Amino acid sequence: MTQHQSRQRDVLIIGGGQAGLAVGYFLRRSGLSFSILDGEDGPGGAWTHAWSSLTLFSPAQWSSLPGWPMPAGDHVYPQREEVVAYLSQYEERYQLPVERPVQVTAVHSTPDHLSVETDRGEWTARAVVSATGTWRAPFIPDYPDQALFGGTQLHSADYKDPQNFAGQRVLIVGGGNSGAQILAEVSKVAKAIWVTLREPTFLADDVDGRVLFARATAKWEALQGGGAAAPVGGLGDVVMIPAVKEARARGILTSVRPFVRFTASGVVWEDGTESHVDAVIWCTGFAPALEHLRPLNIVGSDGRVVVAATRSVAEPRLWLVGYGDWTGFASATLIGVTRSARETAREIEVELGSQ
Repeated sequence: MTQHQSRQRDVLIIGGGQAGLAVGYFLRRSGLSFSILDGEDGPGGAWTHAWSSLTLFSPAQWSSLPGWPMPAGDHVYPQREEVVAYLSQYEERYQLPVERPVQVTAVHSTPDHLSVETDRGEWTARAVVSATGTWRAPFIPDYPDQALFGGTQLHSADYKDPQNFAGQRVLIVGGGNSGAQILAEVSKVAKAIWVTLREPTFLADDVDGRVLFARATAKWEALQGGGAAAPVGGLGDVVMIPAVKEARARGILTSVRPFVRFTASGVVWEDGTESHVDAVIWCTGFAPALEHLRPLNIVGSDGRVVVAATRSVAEPRLWLVGYGDWTGFASATLIGVTRSARETAREIEVELGSQ
């Protein structure tokens, strides 16, 4: 077999994180040849880049991929390293054909196949699943005079631990679970101010991410049914994990509304007052990481691809999984990606089997 032939597949999955592995789990039973091209050095996807104390907000059995529940660990809510270990074991358990590290740079369309350019040469496939997630595309909002600010700015994607901020005055911007968790630990070593668009929504102490998922599911079903009344709350509500409860006990879990602009040494608030700031940690979410799809001319001004379920409308040999609700309800979560992955694999199997 020549090197060129060895890089021909029925299906190529771009991304070896939770979404790519879930699609691979279902494709392995299809009889189609496939490979998973992963840009990371080892298993675990974006979880390997998360800060060391990151904690999930659902128990292990509610944070699992298809086929094999995440084993219960030493904590009620799994820690980052437990998730990485689970994804590594999952990959090995099902002998998923992951190639790494392979950096995908571009996907091109030809009449007969899709061509995938990488730093290790070209691959070709009859179908491609993009499952690169969002970690490589952190979102930071634009503020007036932001470039003048002489302090540190970093996104939660690059945050590791609080010690780099010891003794400083730090703004934590963003009202979701990442903002609350990072605030909880940075506030132990620094003067931390939590900046949110509105008052954060906190779950009761005795409930966790399972409730968020149930509420989000009910909202999705209500929308599918024509906009019927849906419960309040969703996946962005703050779960009261132990570290967040401890922050509340210290009186830290309060927030202020956004500032209006930067200065060289800090920020100006809406009432005109100025504050000195040493650092800003942006916990403001992510965009889809789709630069590799730009050559197909299908990425819209909103950074998304028009899809029917998970299949690209303009390039029907391409599917997208794991980027959020627009590619399948809750598909950016460990437990939520199963439905999208299953339906995607089934659709690809039917499509390629008919050719």
